[in-house]
Amino acid sequence: MKDRARLPRIGLTAVLAVAVVWALLAHDRVEFETLLRDFGGLGAWAPAGFVGSFAVATVVFVPGSLFGLAGGALFGPLWGTIWNLVGATLGTTLAFLAARYVASDWVARRAAGRLKQLTEGVEVEGWRFVALMRLVPFVPFNLLNYALGLTRLRIADYVIATAVCMAPGTAAYAWLGYAGREAAAGDRQALSFGLLGLALLAAVIFVPRIVRGFRARPLSWISTAELRRRLDAGVQLTVVDVRGREEFTGPLGHIPGARNLPLTEFPARTHEIGAGDARPIVLVCRTDKRSAAAAGILGRAGVHDVMVLRGGMEEWRRSDGRENSNAISIGARS
Repeated sequence: MKDRARLPRIGLTAVLAVAVVWALLAHDRVEFETLLRDFGGLGAWAPAGFVGSFAVATVVFVPGSLFGLAGGALFGPLWGTIWNLVGATLGTTLAFLAARYVASDWVARRAAGRLKQLTEGVEVEGWRFVALMRLVPFVPFNLLNYALGLTRLRIADYVIATAVCMAPGTAAYAWLGYAGREAAAGDRQALSFGLLGLALLAAVIFVPRIVRGFRARPLSWISTAELRRRLDAGVQLTVVDVRGREEFTGPLGHIPGARNLPLTEFPARTHEIGAGDARPIVLVCRTDKRSAAAAGILGRAGVHDVMVLRGGMEEWRRSDGRENSNAISIGARS
């Protein structure tokens, strides 16, 4: 049964591999003039054909700059920017989801050491890391789509940050393509300088924060199953729920014995956490983003025996359902 469950992933991996190899071998046939001729002949279907082709090209590692220039030449600076952005965002999302479906679980199980610290740092930074990578033109665009799919980044954070931060470069390519086929080749240097300036601005805004995050102690995570096991065994833990007070008493409830200390109050009250108490601390929120941020605040305050509950209260409640389902099935069999 396990081998049969792997078949779709193996099939998708094989299809992607064949498509990428074909694209690499045939990349010389994909030319600016060819794109203009092919899509220009589609009439009213040109935008749909262009967007779909741009998405597929992104998945199979065809350079996006070629489509970016063609979009501007075909549809003008405004609609060229829009169709370029839609096609590129769709393609990056498909590549992200393919990588997550094929290999993210495998990577999560085997990640250790520096790789684990790196992936966890990316996940904590979330959309900020995606924004930085999209604004820096030196990062391989197509490869980045797959690499980020191997992390546990939220799909919404990835898609929104990708679309917003690709927009300036997308508009520049569309305008350059609109300026004319000859000008497109001649003015590439000006575009490169513009993107370099954008990259430097992004570096000033985002790099210091990200570097601080990677230099900090790596986060320690605990699963819901492990936390339940320790609590049931009577292990002494300090469980701190960093959600707002309404969430703490809301539909998801809270872990028995947990203390509520909203994240907004953390900077002024870190001295209350762990003071005179040697018990390990487990931080909880709805998912695990706010609790990861709280762990960073505690780390900078010198409190290091801290774990973050992976998946937060949402995963805690899901595991509740799984346990109840298992108990019912066992009772039925007996």
